[in-house]
Amino acid sequence: MAIDRALLDQRCSLLRALHVPGTPLVLANAWDAASARAVVAAGFPVVATTSGGVAATLGYDDGQDAPVDEMYAAAARIARSVDVPVTVDSEAGYRLEPEALVERLLEVGAAGCNLEDTDHAGGGLLDVREHAQWLSDVRRAAIARDYGLVINARIDVFIRQEQQETPALLDDAITRAREYIDAGADCVFPILLHDVDVITAFLDAVHFPVNIFAVPAAPSNATLAKMGVARISYGSSIHRQSMRDLGAHLKEIATA
Repeated sequence: MAIDRALLDQRCSLLRALHVPGTPLVLANAWDAASARAVVAAGFPVVATTSGGVAATLGYDDGQDAPVDEMYAAAARIARSVDVPVTVDSEAGYRLEPEALVERLLEVGAAGCNLEDTDHAGGGLLDVREHAQWLSDVRRAAIARDYGLVINARIDVFIRQEQQETPALLDDAITRAREYIDAGADCVFPILLHDVDVITAFLDAVHFPVNIFAVPAAPSNATLAKMGVARISYGSSIHRQSMRDLGAHLKEIATA
């Protein structure tokens, strides 16, 4: 099915406009067409996908384990199933060249995407300058297609749960945020950053739309809004809770 470019342009513009510090865009992440429709029915103005939930639905682990064709086919089904902007969790880009990545997202009808700086092949984090250059190339490829793709640059400095939010990690996260902003990102996402004081320091340092992950240890959505956060997302947590609820229901049936 051909993409309606005028409609996609409108959705890109709407998604970008919803990133307002102090009035955050709250994203309940979906993993298939049914969950995406449930998100819209609940009143959310945007659907975000979760790579973890999509991969699990397809029978794979998160972390770029699933075939790229299957991940983007799932994203396309989600985008076709709803009449709101869809932002696609594209992990670290599946080792695609920037032009190929942008073409995939355009074919899906994605208004935006997440792109993370984890090195899934080598472990650890990607070199900040090399990743910033790659993000810049993604932005240029989108511009070349007159495609207003909204890029949420995920920063994985805090993702290892055994690490505390130390000053050194904060400095690294700020450095990465600034590099990714200069590269053309629309929002930066220091995933798993949850301490109030450290979030405040990060916001004060970058002065740019920031996405916070709604983990249990994070401040409430209302508090994050007062702090000036522009985007709040739930990642794969809703999928995991849904699977727990399904498991409990199935146990009730099995023991009835």
